Amino acid sequence: MRAAALYSAAGSLLLTALATGPVRAAPPPAGPGSAEARGTAVAAGRAAAAGIEFGRCPKAEELPGGIRCGTVRVPLDYARPDGRQIELTVSRVPATHKDPDNSKHKVPGQGALLYNPGGPGASGLYFPLVGMVPEWKRIAAAYDLVGYAPRGVAPSAPLSCQDPGDFFKGPRPAPTHPSDAYKAERAAEAETYAHDCAARAGDALRHYHSLNNARDLEVVRAALGERRLTFMGASYGTYLGALYAELFPSHVRRMVFDAVVNPDPEQVWYRNNLAQSEAFEDRWDDFKEWVAEHDAEYGLGDRPRKVQDAYEEASARLAARPAGGTVGPAQLQGAMLKAGYYDDYWPHRAEALSAYLKGDPQPLVDQAGTRTEEGAVAAENSNAVYTAVECNDAPWPTDFEVWDRDNTRLARRAPFETWDNVWTNLPCAYWRAPRQQPLDVRTAPGELPPTLLLAAERDAAAPYEGALELRRRLSGSVLVTDRDAGTHGIAAGPNACVNDHLEAYLLRGRLPARDTSCAPRPEPKPRNGP
Repeated sequence: MRAAALYSAAGSLLLTALATGPVRAAPPPAGPGSAEARGTAVAAGRAAAAGIEFGRCPKAEELPGGIRCGTVRVPLDYARPDGRQIELTVSRVPATHKDPDNSKHKVPGQGALLYNPGGPGASGLYFPLVGMVPEWKRIAAAYDLVGYAPRGVAPSAPLSCQDPGDFFKGPRPAPTHPSDAYKAERAAEAETYAHDCAARAGDALRHYHSLNNARDLEVVRAALGERRLTFMGASYGTYLGALYAELFPSHVRRMVFDAVVNPDPEQVWYRNNLAQSEAFEDRWDDFKEWVAEHDAEYGLGDRPRKVQDAYEEASARLAARPAGGTVGPAQLQGAMLKAGYYDDYWPHRAEALSAYLKGDPQPLVDQAGTRTEEGAVAAENSNAVYTAVECNDAPWPTDFEVWDRDNTRLARRAPFETWDNVWTNLPCAYWRAPRQQPLDVRTAPGELPPTLLLAAERDAAAPYEGALELRRRLSGSVLVTDRDAGTHGIAAGPNACVNDHLEAYLLRGRLPARDTSCAPRPEPKPRNGP
């Protein structure tokens, strides 16, 4: 998820005005009397009457038999509820009602807990499996665990922008200070991608955006038979949840926002991505410091600068001779980027980098190499939805000079992720569908039930300022901070303090009296070494 705000001195240089262009702007977000609002009410009423018939899940999803699936029909265009319909696939495991601490005690049910894992473009169909994890058992005793594939995400009317066989282009370079020629090449690719999205999806492309995702959530709530929604969103899912809270506050029961992205309309999404690139540099530094502390295990250098040198040496070697024929500098960077998301990856990535430099490329190929054909299809679909939603959600600069100026400045401070982030989002400069105007999320006292925000202080994918911003905007919300931690998403993980707050809220509706924090979980330990 690309998210958050810029507060550093370097970041203040980057807030250049968005260039205007010929892209058509959609009307401001619809109010209570709008056609979209009326269409949502119609669709929700139909869904409530129809319910969801749960049965076997689609074979292609390869879900265990204990998970049951069904579909919910929603309008492609909420302004035309009687027009084209699409089906969203929903998954569920019923509440166990079993108290993990007392087998004789039957836990009363609290309805459905609906989850969105973020992206945009990620599927939540696997979510009900978390009930098997010890940290989730108390929650799974009380709630039906419900996931779904948002619109555009297979199998929910899947969106595609290119042949999946062409999606993974590897090996590729990953210049931290690209030449003008390389920039022109990547800009041409981005323009072609935007054109192909429009050609493949046609007029339907304009309807894949966050406001419609929030309306879909309302229809799914109704189909589940829930009078009010209990929802947990992670990463982009927190932005989706914030929009739902603004549009349907009276329909909220409880909401958990985990790894909060910045909902400020001025940040969505161009400036959020600048902020994310800057934050990843700090998290990359955290990883290098950890590797240096464990030089005895990895031999990559006893100081962060030496670890950086080792990474750059590996990148240079891969540029000359890709590992396994598929892993070049860009694939190396992509694999190491995961270490910025989750510190559980630190030992694996350090082992692979160390092994490669010592002559064994296989661990790196295993972690960064070309995916299977099925993986390519899923990844292309996810990227298509990500691009469509972010490009449709808000205005973007339409002049590449703006992107070039802002990111050239940022790359001086944050070279690790900056340009890779540009290439991911650059199709939005050439997008052919109308842009939405981001909703200004603000709830007044008493308008929304109390909500729980969870954030790691050094989260790079969703920088911490996003949590502070949403905390200011949602009256009655409380923020729990995982201090000095950087893992992206902390709910029901290994931090017992965080879990206690989560369970108190979901199971008993109890929040801390004020914002609070938890000591971080210990950093990962090396495994047996490379």
